[in-house]
Amino acid sequence: MQTTFNTSASSAAPAILSHVPGYPRIGAARELKFALESHWRGEIDETALQAVGRQLRARHWEEQQLAGLDLVSVGDFAYYDQVASLIQLLGCEPARYGFSPAQSELSRYFRMARGASHPAAAHGTPAPPANCEHSQCQHGRHDAGLASSAALEMSKWFDTNYHYLVPEFSEYTEFALASSRLFDEVAEAQALGHSVKAVLLGPLSFLWLGKVRGEQHFERLELLERLLPVYGALLSRLKRQGVSWVQIDEPILGLDLPPAWRNAFETAYWQLNQAGAQLLLATYFSPLEENLSLACRLPVAGLHVDGVRAAHELTSIADWLPLHKVLSVGIVDGRNIWRCDLDAALAILQPLLAKRQGKLWLSTSCSLLHVPYTLAAEHQLDPEVRPWLAFAHEKLAELAVLKQALQGAAYPAALATSRAALASRAHSLHLHRPDLRARLAALPAHADQRQSPFAKRQQVQQARLQLPAFPTTTIGSFQQTGAIRAARAAFKRGELDQAGYAERMRAEIADAVQRQEALGLDVLVHGEAERNDMVEYFGEQLEGFLFSRHGWVQSYGSRCVKPPIIYGDVRRPQAMTVDWSVYTQSLTDKPVKGMLTGPVTILQWSFVREDQPRQETARQLALAIRDEVADLQQAGIAIIQIDEPAVREGLPLRRSRWDAYLDWATRAFRIAAGAASDATQIHSHICYAEFNEILPQIAAMDADVITIETSRSDAELLQALRRFPYPNEIGPGVYDIHSPRVPAQEEMVRLLQRAATVVPAAHLWVNPDCGLKTRGWAETESALRNMVAAARQLRAGLAPA
Repeated sequence: MQTTFNTSASSAAPAILSHVPGYPRIGAARELKFALESHWRGEIDETALQAVGRQLRARHWEEQQLAGLDLVSVGDFAYYDQVASLIQLLGCEPARYGFSPAQSELSRYFRMARGASHPAAAHGTPAPPANCEHSQCQHGRHDAGLASSAALEMSKWFDTNYHYLVPEFSEYTEFALASSRLFDEVAEAQALGHSVKAVLLGPLSFLWLGKVRGEQHFERLELLERLLPVYGALLSRLKRQGVSWVQIDEPILGLDLPPAWRNAFETAYWQLNQAGAQLLLATYFSPLEENLSLACRLPVAGLHVDGVRAAHELTSIADWLPLHKVLSVGIVDGRNIWRCDLDAALAILQPLLAKRQGKLWLSTSCSLLHVPYTLAAEHQLDPEVRPWLAFAHEKLAELAVLKQALQGAAYPAALATSRAALASRAHSLHLHRPDLRARLAALPAHADQRQSPFAKRQQVQQARLQLPAFPTTTIGSFQQTGAIRAARAAFKRGELDQAGYAERMRAEIADAVQRQEALGLDVLVHGEAERNDMVEYFGEQLEGFLFSRHGWVQSYGSRCVKPPIIYGDVRRPQAMTVDWSVYTQSLTDKPVKGMLTGPVTILQWSFVREDQPRQETARQLALAIRDEVADLQQAGIAIIQIDEPAVREGLPLRRSRWDAYLDWATRAFRIAAGAASDATQIHSHICYAEFNEILPQIAAMDADVITIETSRSDAELLQALRRFPYPNEIGPGVYDIHSPRVPAQEEMVRLLQRAATVVPAAHLWVNPDCGLKTRGWAETESALRNMVAAARQLRAGLAPA
């Protein structure tokens, strides 16, 4: 029997339409960030916060419409995270939270996202066991306690620097339409006169991105049968609202899927098609490869593909996709900030348009959530480089030019501007440094190796440092106080000179050292008062970098980052951190870590030039960090931390490309660390991603100590360590710094006791999950006090092996 599905909208649509999969939601001036933080401080109520949300949505829809887009995206807005919003829409909030019917939807939403302090932590009384076999169950049989306090786990959204909140599933999970937020936003857009395309994460990707928590032996794909009727009801309701298209995102089609997951797509989408909505199945971030024919034959009205990362597949997709279906090509890069080569784009699109008999949709490769808002206010940018760039707003204009050009309109001025910018970049004298390239070419083969194996280094370092068992430390940063921000702003405005600024930062560093000594920490940090951001700070001191003033990108919740732009060869002209580290070490007899950001993380968290392979840029960065390591060591700093939280994030989505990436990424780290002698202890911090499958490669980085996230994932990493015993020293994070809750001492002790069953006690460090920049001093000191007490308890009761 032949499958039939509704395609009437595609046959009635204009020949060429334009849209975007999503738009930045934080606001041009980070309005959402500031409103969220005001709400969390109790300064504005939910009504005021929602008013800000309505204003931003209206503005962003209007911008899409004024740019000539035929459909505006509705459903891409979220107050914290789009996956968390979907959890509420589908009625699967974990029952461990014990939410009351009287609690508002937004208060529940932020509880899942941010957690809550457990009352036991403040009084030193035991909280329920973190590893209780019932602690993650969702059938309502577990009382309030630790599980009801902890936030949802946070993980990276595929290979981006955006963090999503991980859904929790069990065999008891049920689904139901439980929120009207999406439908209300559709009504808002319609009332403003917009043609709406609703945006929705697809059911299979939603299940794939979730986790079964605790010790349950349960496959989350089994929930699909319960989930699909709710999606069907959702799609039917959107159709009744008059929504012409629903973009249903299934980015997992770009992954290596197990057969059961691949096979589930046809059954799932046959059922969803019965709702009668016009579905635009969207994939991005990766080629489809073996899933190409599957995606093309699914019973949907259209298919959106990433025309940047899967450009080589476009011809095959155009051939495989039936002509009655819409093909949406993401031809403008939604992940990077370089101007689109319009001539090259047209050369790709014109044959596709011919194949599709004059019917084609144009779009960005993925949501524009991953790029800054607009170049409009970036007047300070280098006038040579600024024309090379396009932020979200400018990418809408690029789509408009491409659409008009394909429809036969003359756009000579826009095309001439594009050509001139590309020619300027290609011939710029600022891109290449022959001396740097010669130095890299002359690096000896052993430049990425330490002098001695770890076992010998460990003995030398122990003799030098004289640390106790279970040494305590933090990851590096402390709160950026109002005084710090005010001093930095005054310095940038020229109201405070260099000497005055340095004096204020030294005072903040001295305060941080005194607090750490009072807490009893064993290895101290200087707190990074002088640093605006762990990547931006270094980029500002390296040649080859460019910085926007307002180029903020959402990382999670209200947390925004301003990624540097790497436009040319990278070189370190002078030492970057030595003076601050030497000053801090002069304040204490305890060892102070020199704090550096690693080459792969600087690469991943920047907008990177694409005119050379990424590994070449990584090697340039590694050489710059290597020089800094050498200078810190020469200045007497005994411990140097080279943070690489993004090493997992850069892993290609396809396993066939993992080995090549991991080879150059880990070598870049080793080149950076290779200047260290046996007596210098190299640390690295890695956080908030799935590391279990690449532990051997992390071990190949050969850091003396790694600190790594475990608390939000319920110490899941510890299970991986049973399968692969980590050879060097390791600090499994004992509490989640992204939540305001203060964990109890007993909670940390239990996690460390579990860690000691898979890691030799002599190799265990005690530390938080991540830096403490986002946490206030009061909660930071409370949590660290409990952490130090937990380490002392273990020293008293568990002698190191």
